[in-house]
Amino acid sequence: MVMRFAICFIIFAVALPALAIDRLTASVDKNPVLVGEYFTLTIEANGKVSGQMPDTSAIAQNFITGPVSTSSRTQIINGSMSSATSWQMQVMSRSAGEFTIPAFEISGAKSQPINLRVVAREADDSQQKDVFVTTELNPQSLYVQQAALYTVKLFIGKDLLEAQMTPPSMEDGSITAMGQQEENYEVLDGRRYRVITREYLIQPQKSGSYTIEGPIFNGQVREGYRRMAVSAVGDSIDVEIKPIPDNYRGAWLPSELVNLAEEWQPEDNQVVVGSPITRTFTLTALGITKEQLPDIEVPSVDGFRIYPDETDRNQMARDGRVISQMVASYALLPQKPGTYTLPELKLPWFNTVINRVQYATLPARTIEVVADPNQPQQPVAQSQPNMVSQTPVQQSITEPQIVYKEAEKSWLDWGLMGLGYLLWFVTLALWLLKKPAKPVDVRSSGSEAAANTDVTVRLKQLGKAAKQGDNSQFYTLLRQYVELAFDQTLKSWLDQQSPEIREQIAKLQACLYSANKQQVDLVTLYNQVCKIKKRSKSDAKNSLEKLY
Repeated sequence: MVMRFAICFIIFAVALPALAIDRLTASVDKNPVLVGEYFTLTIEANGKVSGQMPDTSAIAQNFITGPVSTSSRTQIINGSMSSATSWQMQVMSRSAGEFTIPAFEISGAKSQPINLRVVAREADDSQQKDVFVTTELNPQSLYVQQAALYTVKLFIGKDLLEAQMTPPSMEDGSITAMGQQEENYEVLDGRRYRVITREYLIQPQKSGSYTIEGPIFNGQVREGYRRMAVSAVGDSIDVEIKPIPDNYRGAWLPSELVNLAEEWQPEDNQVVVGSPITRTFTLTALGITKEQLPDIEVPSVDGFRIYPDETDRNQMARDGRVISQMVASYALLPQKPGTYTLPELKLPWFNTVINRVQYATLPARTIEVVADPNQPQQPVAQSQPNMVSQTPVQQSITEPQIVYKEAEKSWLDWGLMGLGYLLWFVTLALWLLKKPAKPVDVRSSGSEAAANTDVTVRLKQLGKAAKQGDNSQFYTLLRQYVELAFDQTLKSWLDQQSPEIREQIAKLQACLYSANKQQVDLVTLYNQVCKIKKRSKSDAKNSLEKLY
């Protein structure tokens, strides 16, 4: 027991000096360093450190710093134990000059400040020829929210083993990478370089003077049989951001060029009632993103129903410019004959070249809507009874002639006639004996049963087409069903229905005859048709009950 206590006391006595920090040092692995070249800053404490870290926020004012990594070690030599903790971080300077890394303090121990010399890239021509970065901004004069294309090119003159490049940065600005990087080869001053090109979309959000900090490259290249660390930094670009003019009204659209075009299908200025017209707008603009393109609002016109279709937006980079395009389509369905004028469309935008408000316009267009020649007209419907009434007259004229010719009958004819009368009397006697309670018209019942069967079959086929989503088949079966069930055309039947039913049928017609397909809920439309059929049966039943 005494021996164990003595051993613990010795270990505690040896470890007691290690609980305090004996010395705190700071060092860098390179001095001087190049502009844009990362160097390693190491802070080491000899002694026991319990969860403490040096404050490195002071060096962030003049340098770009990376994350801090921590490591510790413990050694026992000849019964003497020592501990050490070190912190390392990557540091880089964007500008040349003489800098001082301040002293650090932990638990009362302080390190010595470090005088660091940062050399401009021009002082090292050999490194500059191996790896360098170029930057370009187009256009160089910008308004608030105007999109500019920032191009970065990395030139590498040796075999690249590892590479890492940070994106550019700008205060109060949005920077987005565009597409994938491109790789090719160029020859400069008789030397072949591998060129990696990246493009960024830059959009300033506030007006004023700003600086776009260039990207920073760090990597390793092969030189002979060894690896060599290389680095490069892109030049910074100063840019003046102009504010939105006070006299501008509407959605802010800064651009070098805006074009608004339209297409009609069909192209004729004369259309038939119920025939859909597809109107497609194409809006193209330079120097803005696709999200900035405003929606095109088509004003309503009395006598037309307008159905918007999906809108497609795209953007690309070409010849150092950002090009955005929006394609929007609308279906116009004329409802009644007449002459209509679709109003002019005007879209304001700000020309950044001449610094003036301009308008992208589409002129007004006059359209003549004519009646559908395939639909039944009222005069035609009135002429049919006259034709029917004339037929019995003609038959009545010919029938007397036929009877007159058959007036001379032989004895065989008279015998057959007498036998027919006899059978008729026998049938009449049997009928009087049975006295049926309710006479049944077999011919009418059979025709009604057949008609009901056809209506039921059409209704089932209509439901099947609705479930399959077949718009064309559904519309054909609907016309047949209406003619069988209600004994009238689809147009006259629709005039008696609710606005909801007419709206759904109009969408279905627009879907069938328009180039831009729309979604039509056929199942809901089928259920509404079934409700109309049930309601008509209920009304018929109530009317029969009143007769009795």
